[in-house]
Amino acid sequence: MKKTIITAIALLLTMGTAYALPRAEYPRPQFERADWQNLNGEWSFAFDFGRTGQERKWQEAKSFDRKITVPFCPESKLSGIAYTDFIPAVWYQRSLSIPAEWEGRQVRLNFGASDYETHVFIDGREVGTHYGSGSSFSFDITKQARPGSTHNLVVWVKDNLRDGYQTGGKQAFELFSNGCMYTRTTGIWQTVWLEPVDAEGLESVFAVPDIDQQQLVVHPRFFKESNTNKLTVRVFDGKKQVAVATTSCTNGAVVVLPVKKPKLWSPESPFLYDVTYEVSRGGKVIDKISSYAGMRKVHVAGGYFYLNNQPYYQRLVLDQGFYPDGIWTAPTDEALRRDIELSKAVGFNGARLHQKSFEERYYYWADKLGYITWGESASWGLNVNNDLAARNFIAEWTELVERDRNHPSLVTWTPFNETWGNSGTGVYNHLMEDVYRITRAIDPTRPVNDASGDGHVRTDIWAVHNYERDPQKLIDQLSFRKGREPYRNQGDKNYLAKYDGQPYMLDEFGGLPWIKPEERGTSWGYGSNIDTLDDFYRILQDEIDALKQCPNVVGFCYTQITDVEQEKNGIYYYDRTPKFDNARIKAIFERIPSVIANAPKLPVYKE
Repeated sequence: MKKTIITAIALLLTMGTAYALPRAEYPRPQFERADWQNLNGEWSFAFDFGRTGQERKWQEAKSFDRKITVPFCPESKLSGIAYTDFIPAVWYQRSLSIPAEWEGRQVRLNFGASDYETHVFIDGREVGTHYGSGSSFSFDITKQARPGSTHNLVVWVKDNLRDGYQTGGKQAFELFSNGCMYTRTTGIWQTVWLEPVDAEGLESVFAVPDIDQQQLVVHPRFFKESNTNKLTVRVFDGKKQVAVATTSCTNGAVVVLPVKKPKLWSPESPFLYDVTYEVSRGGKVIDKISSYAGMRKVHVAGGYFYLNNQPYYQRLVLDQGFYPDGIWTAPTDEALRRDIELSKAVGFNGARLHQKSFEERYYYWADKLGYITWGESASWGLNVNNDLAARNFIAEWTELVERDRNHPSLVTWTPFNETWGNSGTGVYNHLMEDVYRITRAIDPTRPVNDASGDGHVRTDIWAVHNYERDPQKLIDQLSFRKGREPYRNQGDKNYLAKYDGQPYMLDEFGGLPWIKPEERGTSWGYGSNIDTLDDFYRILQDEIDALKQCPNVVGFCYTQITDVEQEKNGIYYYDRTPKFDNARIKAIFERIPSVIANAPKLPVYKE
């Protein structure tokens, strides 16, 4: 895939500083335009503890009293601030120099993510508002920001983690990190960038691989429709063009590209086809996007999860996406890649991306390296029994599904985690039904696990959590017995769904602590501490062997890939250095193969 050569000249002229641009890579690698301007780096910044900034006309401010390095949140060390108490509101400011050669095109201001309520002002006028902790958003600022001119950009972000109306994930609801809750994130935490786009350019695509009929089916969406404009889609295997098709630029158009004898994507062979999209008007290209696609299929049937029509055992690891210096933001693009490489090195074929909306660059590396993922939201903190909270969640989740549905590595949607505070009032069931139906409507190609760790209302995967360490008890609990409902975390809730033959997965287990002596008492893992390495390897292998004896368990997720702050149950330390003999750990997890050869017909549970 063609790589964009990124320059920061315009930014450096605007900011008047000479330093390496943080997170300089293009942030949306599956929908990449060559012409863009990265706005990361030094911005002026202010805390607004009383939320009185707007009353003081801060939206018109030409600078604030502090400096911050975007895209790192003010709680992080990399931001240059590292303030970790609760922050109800923050303000950012910088100038924008719009290149003169962008004349005649829309100027779009893009945010990878900003937590939570974000208001954007150009020269004192509000140009847009967004709600969400991790979804991406974009504003057309053409009328406010003229090419060849310089403007004042101010961003105001409000964050109220404790109100129950917003997603927060593993951000601590108490002053200090505790248990499985960690340092908070406020404000901008992913890349901010500008790009020029033709008013009739391509807004998005949904590219659906169909390996059974050997074709890639593209559903385009345009900023403005034009029946006379043309969209040309090309598919490449390396430098060889293997498919091309052209259609009119209307939102009902479908582009079908035959891909004969497709090279299939899998963790074992992560082949990607390069794809280009060109919008032309009167024979002239007015918009060009570089992309890629993986030809692969996922579905569930008969109690199994299938990858490319073959039963596939998911050996997942819980990845919370926290970093010691960046909190929710990886310090570098290489750090994202390295996390996946470290996981594969110890035998995992994928990850459940836990309680955080991971950035698109992570999915890009998962696509490239061959690593399956479950897309999750930062649902903790949300009152699942409240109508306003439900409305906020649906809006953000919809944006996430639309943004990430083209990534071949993403094989399951799992919007919620451990919704064990559900009350049975009807709001919860309504929310779960709506989220399931909306997710399947936006993306019918992947299974939906409505609530990781039970609380199931409508689901394609039956996921449970179990941190039992005794292997015999684990076997007994996870084995299907005639006349006994399969193990679940909320079997006492009569308003929840009953198991109906879905793939049964243990999507949290293990969590075995390995804690340095000097950290015992202030840190924790699941269960008592383990004293020797030999004991650790034995206990881990016993648990894996127990799962091997449970034929209805067709996938697992081990807690977790790294330590996070005070939670010390990672395969690696928080700084990503190894704790164990990686080869030995890998051999243990790989005692269960990925491909389920000669898969037997599973017994169907009947009450």
